[in-house]
Amino acid sequence: MDHHFDMELADFRSQISEALAESGTQSLIRLTDEELAVLDPEETLIPKPHLSTMDPRQQEHALATAMRSLVAREAIEIRNIAELDAVLHGTPKVHVDMHIRMEIDLALTLRRTADRTLAVRQQSAAGSAFGYVHVHTPDLLLVERITAGGMHLFTLAGNVPDVVDLVQPLLDPFGVADRDGESTLLDPSALDRDHVGPLAGAIDNARIVGELVLLGVPDGPMMTTYATDRAVWVVIVDSPRAPSGITASPVSAPTLSRHIAEVLFTRSTETSRG
Repeated sequence: MDHHFDMELADFRSQISEALAESGTQSLIRLTDEELAVLDPEETLIPKPHLSTMDPRQQEHALATAMRSLVAREAIEIRNIAELDAVLHGTPKVHVDMHIRMEIDLALTLRRTADRTLAVRQQSAAGSAFGYVHVHTPDLLLVERITAGGMHLFTLAGNVPDVVDLVQPLLDPFGVADRDGESTLLDPSALDRDHVGPLAGAIDNARIVGELVLLGVPDGPMMTTYATDRAVWVVIVDSPRAPSGITASPVSAPTLSRHIAEVLFTRSTETSRG
């Protein structure tokens, strides 16, 4: 990365961190799949659950509607407004002079320039919901929660405990993680249900399955959770490339919080840039 850019990014982070230290963690903006596709068309890593269900023609209509909505609520300003109609009618290669409102620009900038990102996925009978923690420093993190309907909720967090409070409901939405239990060491070569001991019951009765992984950190730990009506089980894989140290145990809410924080700031990421 360019040294000058590094310096500018460091200054930018410092300014935002100082402001956060005074104001505390705060909601930033809510945007739909379609609006984000208009604002940041090159970003393809983060899911767009609603937009992805549409065929190309439906997507084109949805993006045009999103552009109109962004302009109407002054989320963006189109300086050459005469060109907007041409864009909405599908005219190719029309340049739109688009200026984005400050809090939206801040969210997009922090999203693009994070050193690493923690991805969280919640799977249930209702579909999949997601969480992404875009990590800059321990006191500057952007949390992006994505509903199954494709609404992205951005929160600017000034500390790790606040991030954990935002992410943990994806893994334990019913608040049933109430006790720590005995840890079981699993054999990487025999992970079928006949060889995972009491975890098999949790897998069979899980209403919510959660997954956490640090993107761009191949050697980082992975975590899977199984939430039943009565308990939350956590399975941690220390090193996904050569599975080892796979443990499973029921957890209390404080232990689940600790595990989330440990995956977020694992030692293997100290020198990594995602």
